[in-house]
Amino acid sequence: MNLRRYDVPDAFDAGAKHYDRLVGANPGYHDHLRLSAQRMGLPDGGRGLRLLDIGCGTGASTAALVQAAPHAEIVAVDGSAGMLEKAREKSWPEAVTFVHSRAENLAEAGVSGPFDGILAAYLVRNLSDPDPVLRSLLSFLRPGGIFAAHEYSVRDSRAAAAIWNLVATAIIIPSGRLRDGDAGLYRYLRRSVNEFDGASEFRDRLQRIGFTDVRSETVSGWQRNIVHTFLGRAPR
Repeated sequence: MNLRRYDVPDAFDAGAKHYDRLVGANPGYHDHLRLSAQRMGLPDGGRGLRLLDIGCGTGASTAALVQAAPHAEIVAVDGSAGMLEKAREKSWPEAVTFVHSRAENLAEAGVSGPFDGILAAYLVRNLSDPDPVLRSLLSFLRPGGIFAAHEYSVRDSRAAAAIWNLVATAIIIPSGRLRDGDAGLYRYLRRSVNEFDGASEFRDRLQRIGFTDVRSETVSGWQRNIVHTFLGRAPR
C-alpha cells in the first residue's frame, strides 16, 4: 500500500473501537506521553496557559497534558471522527474542548492561536506533507511558545529499527488483526515508522521550518531510540 494514498483518519475511524485496548497493552505508552508533556516545562500547572493537542486521537495525549497542566485551557483536535467520539466519552475538565479537523485544515475548523504550547503525538509521521503543517503550527505559537512532537523514529539506530520491526511483526500486527479483523492500519504503522525521518533529520527539519532551541530526548527501556520527544520553540 502506498503511504501517500493511505487515508489515516479514515483508517483510525475503523480502528477506534479497539484502539484504547491495543495501546493499553503497550508497556509505557501512557507513561511516555506523560513524559513528553512534562518535558514541555509548562509552568504553574498551566495556569493562564492555552494549549493545543493536535492529533489527540482517543484522548491519551490530552490526558497527559491535563496531568502536566491541570489548570490550562486545552483545545484537542483530531481528523478521525471515530477517535474523537471515543475521546468525548471520557470525563474531562471543563477547560478541555474537542474539535474535528485534519491538521491541514485547522483555520477552516475555527482553530486559531496563539497557543502557549502545542503537543503533536504520533501526528507528523502520518502527514503526507509535514512542512506546511509544521509551519502552520509554528504560526499558532506565542513568541517563545513550546512545541513538542512525540513520535516514533528509528532510522538513526540499527538496533532500534531491528527491535521495532520485530515487535511490529510479532506483536502489533497480529494483535491488530485479532481485534479489528484487519491488520492494514498496523502494517501501515510499521512502514510509516521505518520511512519517517531519523531523529537528527527531524531536528534539522524543525530548525529549517523556523523553530529555535530544537532538541530531542528518548525514553528508557526497550523503546529507547524508538520513542522520542522532539522539542522546539517559536522565536521570541
